[in-house]
Amino acid sequence: MNGILLIDKKENKSTTFIDMIVKKRIGTSKVGHAGTLDPFATGLVICGVNKGTKILSYLENASKEYLATLKLGIKTNTLDREGEVLEIREVKKHNKVEIEEVLRSFLGKIKQVPPMYSALKVNGVPLYKLARKDVEIERKEREVEIYDIKLISYKNDEITFLTHVSKGTYIRTLGEDIAYRLGELGHLVSLTRTRVGRFNVEDSKDVDL
Repeated sequence: MNGILLIDKKENKSTTFIDMIVKKRIGTSKVGHAGTLDPFATGLVICGVNKGTKILSYLENASKEYLATLKLGIKTNTLDREGEVLEIREVKKHNKVEIEEVLRSFLGKIKQVPPMYSALKVNGVPLYKLARKDVEIERKEREVEIYDIKLISYKNDEITFLTHVSKGTYIRTLGEDIAYRLGELGHLVSLTRTRVGRFNVEDSKDVDL
């Protein structure tokens, strides 16, 4: 078999685990994926099988769409719900108009500092391995682009938004930055990748099927 598989990743499964299951099911050792998702995140993972692995680098460069929920008032060291709580602060009153204005302020090219808890390598070492040892190093800002971002809902101090972004955009960082512009702390409590290029999560299959 040669080609690509569209997998709907569930919570608490790594993309490496998905590769392993696909290898076992198909009976081949040549399997890879385009774009890593954090274990707590869900949604579309594109796996390449045999000759299909050759196009993964092109898919990694494709734009991506995410549905994210940002919890205001709590800061964690990983910028998501999996991390250690660093600070809790009472949340101010906000309305949807204010939140939509803040979301729109991120449209276009922006600068991001990659989070320490990420797979980005510095001198060959993934940042998350340093972070687990309580080592923090300086990271260079990177330019990314937010093509679209819109508010889906705001209730119980949680902002759910849908965003279409360029390669290399960290949605956890985007979430924290949105909270900051609102004068708040924040971390992601859910994250789903809904699209990669022209491929949609609705067309994907559960790896357990």
